[in-house]
Amino acid sequence: MKNRENIPKATIERLPLYYRCLDKMDTFEDVEVVSSKDLGGKLDIPSTQVRKDLSYYGEFGRRGVGYNVNELKKSVGKILGVDRVWPAILVGAGNLGRALVNYKSFAMMGFEIAHVLDNDLDKIGNVINDREVKSAQDMEKIVKENDIKLGVIAVPSSAAQEVADQMIEAGIKAIWNFAPTRLYVPDEVEVKNEDLAVGIVSLIYHLSWQEEMEAKGE
Repeated sequence: MKNRENIPKATIERLPLYYRCLDKMDTFEDVEVVSSKDLGGKLDIPSTQVRKDLSYYGEFGRRGVGYNVNELKKSVGKILGVDRVWPAILVGAGNLGRALVNYKSFAMMGFEIAHVLDNDLDKIGNVINDREVKSAQDMEKIVKENDIKLGVIAVPSSAAQEVADQMIEAGIKAIWNFAPTRLYVPDEVEVKNEDLAVGIVSLIYHLSWQEEMEAKGE
């Protein structure tokens, strides 16, 4: 396998797509062997790109035969780290937080929201999907006792940076941020931002553009 620092970001972002597709074929479609052409076709990715992406991590499959679906799924899962369970804490037991805790497909990707925290006394003590909402003041204790490295932020933007600072101080190394704001963190802490507003505005932009073209008769 090549040095991970030299692997293109786009390749890394396609790996979860390969894994999800392979898992679907292995679990629901009873497919034993798949070619790079067929795998790429399911994801609208050229077969040459599929082979190039996988080549960064080693030799998989046999020329003229294809890839064993189950074996490739396991290999890609190991590369991604989803061959084990990664527990996470989630801060913010509002509507979005509850939806994330109740989302069942996270388990397939080796991700588990193990603890839910909040500062709201009306929410502390409530139970969401068998998880009792605990005080955010207990964050450091929970993180250290359970060796948790992942944190999820589902609070308003005004509180997001303070929560991120608390997470980092507690020992969190990677943050999944759903607050619509930029977080300032040390270089060694990885942040993935999910700005839902940007996503929906992008869709609305395309719809608006379509309507404009239709109005012009184009």
